Amino acid sequence: MLPRDSRLPQPSPEALAHSRALERSIAREIGAAGGWLDFARYMEHALYAPGQGYYTGGASKFGAEGDFVTAPELSPLFAATLARQLAEILAQAPGDVLELGAGSGRLAADLLPELDELERLPARYCILEPSAALRAGQQERMAQLPARLAGRVEWLERLPEALCGVVLANEVLDALPVHLIVWREDGIFERGVTWSEGRFEFANRALPDGALRAQAQRIDPPVPYGSELSLAVPALVRSLAERLVQGVLLFIDYGFGEAEYYHAQRNRGTLMCHYRHRAHDDPLFLPGLQDITCHVNFSAVARAAVEAGLTLLGYTTQSHFLINLGVTELLARTPAEETGRYLPLAAQAQRLLSPSEMGESFKAIALGRGIGRGLTAFARGDLGRLL
Repeated sequence: MLPRDSRLPQPSPEALAHSRALERSIAREIGAAGGWLDFARYMEHALYAPGQGYYTGGASKFGAEGDFVTAPELSPLFAATLARQLAEILAQAPGDVLELGAGSGRLAADLLPELDELERLPARYCILEPSAALRAGQQERMAQLPARLAGRVEWLERLPEALCGVVLANEVLDALPVHLIVWREDGIFERGVTWSEGRFEFANRALPDGALRAQAQRIDPPVPYGSELSLAVPALVRSLAERLVQGVLLFIDYGFGEAEYYHAQRNRGTLMCHYRHRAHDDPLFLPGLQDITCHVNFSAVARAAVEAGLTLLGYTTQSHFLINLGVTELLARTPAEETGRYLPLAAQAQRLLSPSEMGESFKAIALGRGIGRGLTAFARGDLGRLL
């Protein structure tokens, strides 16, 4: 399907052919499902279909050549600061670091030397990466590290039965499939995808009884209202929490607590797509070539973890998280007089911390078991009351 918005860049012929192959695959599943597919299943195909989805295909995703820039790609200050919190956790819960969805591998490659300097290297740095293409890039990047660091990195095919140390996920939860829900005067509906005359279209169906409807009824927003509900995010959090023997689950992503998430003024939801550094709201555009994301309901994250026996250790903005850990001290290690080095770092820090950039929209949440001391990252500015 060609862009519905003419302002978006045209894909290359090869990219267009890739997307159309995925379109045909999704269209066949829609037909097999009776002509309608829930959006969560469509999103799963668009992002993760083997060899065809956005994350499983071979196109560049991160940085200037991709579709968006993550904090680790933006600045080495992010990993250098984050390493301080990981070191503090590993001092209480010696074990591994498990990174979910490591992307380009930049965060892992930057964290390991920083943890080495702090004398808190994990026993293993494990990566759980569903994309073969991304895994290959990560392995290439890790091979550039000193052997004693690269030798600690392992790629896992599935979650371990027991976890000790830190589970880290930076911008992972936002890419898990979501259901689109519509609340109206005449009932609660689920928005799904149909295939008609060579293009995808949205269509609503009454939401049947079940876990999804129970969640939707609990929210009860002013109608008419449209938003997202995720079954995948709390399911992942529960699975991790049940495996955590001692340590911390640390999630960094953009999102809100539930009251803010389902605020009356946010009546069109938070679904967003990223294509060649342009944000738009059409998830049916060129499946396989664009990222589809959704803000994280951090109340649901906390609830799932606490129900599985974990303790909420902190929830705050990325700005407070990094400042509490000393990002400004790390920046000050580069003399301001060395403008060629200092000014780019200062500009990067501004993007990480500014409320108009990543500082307020991104949040960090920590949930743990067997952690006796408070975490430095949440010493000031904790927003747990908003969950």
